[in-house]
Amino acid sequence: MGGRCGHCGASASPSGRPARCPACQLPASAAVPGAGPVGAAAWLPAAERAGAGGDLGTLLRRYRRACALTQQQLADMLGYDRTYISMIESGRRNLTDRGTLAHIARTLAIPPQVLGIADPDDADFAAMLAFGTSVIRLAQIARQSGRAAEAVSELWPLITRLEARVAAGNAEPETMSLLAQARMSLGVALGHLLPDERLATAARWTGRALRIAWHLGDRPLLGLVLRMHGNELRKAGHPAAGIIRLRQALQVDDHPVRQGAGLILLARAAAESGQSGLFDATTSQCVQAIEQASDQDVLFSLFTVREVRLRGLLATRRTAQAAELAGRYPADSGPPSPHWQVIERITTAEVLARSGDERTAETMLTAAISDAETLRLPHQVQRIIRLASEPGVLAGQTVHQQARAALTRLNSQLPGTAVQTGSERAGLQVGDV
Repeated sequence: MGGRCGHCGASASPSGRPARCPACQLPASAAVPGAGPVGAAAWLPAAERAGAGGDLGTLLRRYRRACALTQQQLADMLGYDRTYISMIESGRRNLTDRGTLAHIARTLAIPPQVLGIADPDDADFAAMLAFGTSVIRLAQIARQSGRAAEAVSELWPLITRLEARVAAGNAEPETMSLLAQARMSLGVALGHLLPDERLATAARWTGRALRIAWHLGDRPLLGLVLRMHGNELRKAGHPAAGIIRLRQALQVDDHPVRQGAGLILLARAAAESGQSGLFDATTSQCVQAIEQASDQDVLFSLFTVREVRLRGLLATRRTAQAAELAGRYPADSGPPSPHWQVIERITTAEVLARSGDERTAETMLTAAISDAETLRLPHQVQRIIRLASEPGVLAGQTVHQQARAALTRLNSQLPGTAVQTGSERAGLQVGDV
């Protein structure tokens, strides 16, 4: 090996020429194909699962295959001779020099620890992973407890920190997985907080999570992100696109409870897109799955199955069947979270209103408005406004006026909690996600 780079002090080329190391010779604008964080996320996890971690020769071969590079092209990127790359890949040359390994890791976006280099911030990185995992878990608890604004406030600093780490070239699989989970959780929380006309923002955040999850090889994570992204697409007014993602989720993850959650969301999207046949088939699967399941979760329970069936029957113009179902309330089926109680109350009130029981419906909607404002659920208030605006559904204007006033108050609170970029204000393009 040659001496040190006269510019940065790192190891120079294997032959000792030129005086500067390859990294210092690259122009500032040089783009390394496939070396960015997403590129690393696409090929590195598979390489590590195949036992290539720490084997530089195998890693270089897998990198070239993923980026469709020849040995000469890789050598040019790194500033080495082609024969030197060939010797490393074949195992005839074993690299131990820290500076050289650090240069390869930096250029190809390989986390230093994968090559056996003790990174100075390893302890900080481990602490960040533990902290980030806790933040996401606590944010989920907060959201399910009706404190979605608190979840957004917790998640946003974590996402900023993770994205800064990725932008600096540290695209460890653990970092990318945590970033995908954080983006998804933020999107779902925003999906609770934002009114209908701004729900595209929530779908964009879950879409950003999906871009990472596709490449990580973690099927439960991919299934979860697909489910949540599909549901946010539905809420943003794209139920057909949501159905595609929800069907993909069912294909990816076959865990019974998670399958049940996917079926719940698919049934709702099918009803909203007017596909009564798909809705009937999916709700039938939901009922069978809930009867056979040994466990339940927030999305997959007797309560959620019933609510989705009620709303779907209304959406597919079967009010009489919805009314009959509304009269059969399971004895041991409470709401899995506060926001689901609001959703179910509005749905049941709509069934009653369309069946002629306006007085009971108005009482239920008045209570729902109060709870929706407390939990900061503007799109649920908007559901009430749409229902109260339909001619002949409710006799008076009291519910409509109360809902309008509540929505005005909720909208005044949004600037402090919404996370939205200028490009997102233009609306969601399904092709972008």
